[in-house]
Amino acid sequence: MRSPAMTSPLRWLRRTAVSVVPVTIGVVVAVFLLLRIVPGDPATMILGERATPEAIANLREQLGLNDPLWKQFVDFVGGIVLHGDTGTSLVYGVSTRELVLARAPVSLTLVAMAVIFSILIAIPLAMLAATRRDRFADHVIRVVPMVGLGMPAFWLGLVLILIFSVGLKWFPVGGVGTGPGEPWRSLVLPALTVALGLVPSLVRSLRAQLLEVLGSDFVVTLTAARVPRHRVLFRHVLRNAAIPTLMLLSVNVAFLIGGTVVIEKVFAINGIGMLLFSAIGNRDFPVVQGVALFCAVIVVVVSIVVDGIVEFVDPRQRLA
Repeated sequence: MRSPAMTSPLRWLRRTAVSVVPVTIGVVVAVFLLLRIVPGDPATMILGERATPEAIANLREQLGLNDPLWKQFVDFVGGIVLHGDTGTSLVYGVSTRELVLARAPVSLTLVAMAVIFSILIAIPLAMLAATRRDRFADHVIRVVPMVGLGMPAFWLGLVLILIFSVGLKWFPVGGVGTGPGEPWRSLVLPALTVALGLVPSLVRSLRAQLLEVLGSDFVVTLTAARVPRHRVLFRHVLRNAAIPTLMLLSVNVAFLIGGTVVIEKVFAINGIGMLLFSAIGNRDFPVVQGVALFCAVIVVVVSIVVDGIVEFVDPRQRLA
């Protein structure tokens, strides 16, 4: 007979597979249709209205647009499964896999730093607001981040550049350097810009959960037993309140990835975002599909990882 410790991971794997497989299929179908649902002839859009009929016909043949839709889909899925890409770039002449993987480390580092900054900013603010409920600090923490949320990300990035790069000269104005402390130093301001857009929702969620846990019976018992206040807050209250916020953070990973696309353009970072802007401008649809597929896969992977962390951290999930 299997023990509960052995059964729980297997049950989590089955549940994850059931949820991931339909999402993965949907992502592949959506990326495939990205080129096909665009109004007009994709080959004409890529080459321009002045292209000759022969050039348009050759490009349609190269893209496989003359084949039946089912065959196009089979070839598309086969390229993803066998080669890990969505075709050959029309501009660079190399596989989309090479282009995406060459830019991915910078973008993934930017997203990771944005997540870390979001956590480091949101937890102290939410803790302060919850422990100072309805006081001046609580009102300021709830109002000021919401004002920042209404500011466009590119505008906030430009403000940070003016203050910390042009004025104080603490960080580079743009690009990613190769000297000591790089690329971390060059990515501080872009990551902070993305994080500030996510912090208000995290603070609001974590504050509400903290207030709920602070009113629980076990907190009253621990306080009556004269357990140190900081131990109650960080070891018991924060751990129980962080699970919903962690789930919210995983949902907002799509926002983080979308935010980095714009921020990379503002800070001139040669990552996935710059590649996407370049591919859209050049109508390089295989690369656009490759970037969209890569971002979607990252979102799915992060969701799986966070689900596993929640399963491990929260005993209630294992007993459910």
